[in-house]
Amino acid sequence: MLEELTSLLEAPLGAWEAIIRIGAAVLASVIAYLLYQLFYGSRHIGAGVHRTFLIGGPAITMIFLVIQTSIPLGLGLLGALSFVRFRTPIKDPAEIGFLLLLIASAIGVATGNVIPVAILFAAVFMTLGIHRLVSNRVTMFGRGHLMISVDQPSFPPLEKKLTAFLEERIHGLNLETMSTLDDRVNLHYQYRRQSRFNWPAFTNELNQLAGTAKVEVFVG
Repeated sequence: MLEELTSLLEAPLGAWEAIIRIGAAVLASVIAYLLYQLFYGSRHIGAGVHRTFLIGGPAITMIFLVIQTSIPLGLGLLGALSFVRFRTPIKDPAEIGFLLLLIASAIGVATGNVIPVAILFAAVFMTLGIHRLVSNRVTMFGRGHLMISVDQPSFPPLEKKLTAFLEERIHGLNLETMSTLDDRVNLHYQYRRQSRFNWPAFTNELNQLAGTAKVEVFVG
């Protein structure tokens, strides 16, 4: 029994089967990309990691197809990919969720578990859809996230003006965290959502207030 299982694992993957699985991985990556764009693409949040989906999904699938004789080895190789460092930090927890979705779907396709992958995408779509409906109707979910990043040398003289500007234009503003990374000060706020708030005009006014300071705005 053990010898049969070993020979099955060591059997090379057929060309057509490989094409089908890579094709399924591409399809899963496209669906993950579209889900991100549908539910988060218009919010100007995140570091743009969704741009890696279309390549990352098939690439991860290929890793597990090539070394399918050893799942632990595959996990180790996937962990070794951590040498890739994102210069722009992840700005929103949703990005982590979508990255996990991409990796899970790639592993599922590579191991032949296509039906669980389809169920996963259906569950994610329903969950995000329900969250959007609820967040638009229930006040307790009416809180948004605002991240403002300012270059560190410009922050001290700008701090008071920035605080007054934000409190004047945004309702229910609350500073959650403040951190310094790569010579930039990152401010994370929560605020009460306002219908039809003009974010482009807000960003333009903020840039005028900042003057020569380099300011980045992320809204969720």
